Amino acid sequence: VQLQASGGGLVQAGGTLRLSCAASGSIANVNSMGWYRQSPGKERELVATITTSGHTSYGNSVKGRFALSWGSAKNTALLQMNSLRPEDSGVYECNAVVVDSKTFRDKFYWGQGTQVTVSS
Repeated sequence: VQLQASGGGLVQAGGTLRLSCAASGSIANVNSMGWYRQSPGKERELVATITTSGHTSYGNSVKGRFALSWGSAKNTALLQMNSLRPEDSGVYECNAVVVDSKTFRDKFYWGQGTQVTVSS
């Protein structure tokens, strides 16, 4: 199973970006997906998570500005980031709990990060 994160870039404060996380491989089902971010000098921080049923949860710093949803492509989650602030800058990493189609067991995966830079 591989997770492919994309959509990062450079944006001015107040701008928007949309990140995508796509899971591929031996997948029976994706139980959940999530985004975390890592900024220099800070601990890894929860951004948002989503379950199969569509239940979402958000870190306090992004509530009301970010929205995580399932994409139209299978096993893809989209993170819409609005009203971006310089403190939102960092490497955004996606993860997923995936049911393996061969073993039907849950397994947790991390994808590679995508850089988000918000200029003031």
